[in-house]
Amino acid sequence: MNSISPYLKLIIPVALSATGILFSCENSMSEIRRVDIDYNTPDEISKELRLVYADSAKTKIELFAATAEKTNGKQEITKLKDSLRVNFYNKEGKKVSTLFALYGEINDVQNMVYVKDSVRFYNFEKKQLVETEALFWNRLDSTIYTEGQVIVKSPDGIALGTGFRTKQDFSKYTILKPEGQILVKDSKNNK
Repeated sequence: MNSISPYLKLIIPVALSATGILFSCENSMSEIRRVDIDYNTPDEISKELRLVYADSAKTKIELFAATAEKTNGKQEITKLKDSLRVNFYNKEGKKVSTLFALYGEINDVQNMVYVKDSVRFYNFEKKQLVETEALFWNRLDSTIYTEGQVIVKSPDGIALGTGFRTKQDFSKYTILKPEGQILVKDSKNNK
């Protein structure tokens, strides 16, 4: 006659297996220290990204990027690679300006966007274009600026200088250190 219950027959092998597993695993401190963590590895990767910022059911900003890599942490940086475009809209929902670049970084903590490499910023109404190597966009107050060299092209001419400030609609701008201007036409005499 068997005096061991079926329940106990099941528990004993499971308990022995679990004990073997627990005592067979060991991690020395040198093994733990050997494991590297690369904090620059993105937490999220997106291809063909499209972000839309809207207020009261009207688009305010539309951002496109070929590749976006987001790293969470103290800075919460999103790297925009292989080209990006940002469309800015007015209160009526009409697209007023567009920013192009090959690379960008969004810092969500500081509410700043940095773009570089073949940067172009265009105003549709005034048909004016600024070209530079890098721009900063402060999302809190809508300013776009650089301390670098700029070329501003418009139907009236070309302006050159160092340093540039505007709002994201690019309706008015300031070149901080103008270095030259080339007039294409005199708008008063030529029609």
